[in-house]
Amino acid sequence: MARIDYSDPAKLDERTSGIVAKNRSANIFRMMAHSPDYLRQYCRLGAAIRFRGELDPVLRELAITRTGILCEAPYEVVAHKRIGKGVGVTDEQNAALEDWKPATCFNEVQRAALAFTDEIVTLRKPTDATLNAIAAKLTPGALVELQLSVGFYIMTSKFLETFGVDMQAVGDLE
Repeated sequence: MARIDYSDPAKLDERTSGIVAKNRSANIFRMMAHSPDYLRQYCRLGAAIRFRGELDPVLRELAITRTGILCEAPYEVVAHKRIGKGVGVTDEQNAALEDWKPATCFNEVQRAALAFTDEIVTLRKPTDATLNAIAAKLTPGALVELQLSVGFYIMTSKFLETFGVDMQAVGDLE
């Protein structure tokens, strides 16, 4: 149950209401709509992460879902397992993300990205060995995008958990 009330749709300005509607009135956007300016900027960066750049979408979604798992944010995990499936993450990969290290369904680049993700979330900074391993496999641009994706979804996961944003049935978001 949400820790504060969701924004009142009747009190939203037209632009904010449009953003919430465009995002299927998902609870995260209804909560974030309390701050229309931040919501707009959040959506701009979120769209850049999800729809622009050179980072492979499968790699991005594996990293985002793993971030949600490590941040203990089920809303994020459910949402990005669904999104990941839409860009090519396999059911086997989604199932293995909780304990990915012994899994054989990830290629070398994916394993390096998951190790990088784990260290971004759990350490002050990734170790040189982990950073060098993923840097050897990605362009500098894709590496920056991977780090910013993980960082953005740490923030998102913490937002969801801070405010107790309620999960929605998958059918509600289609």
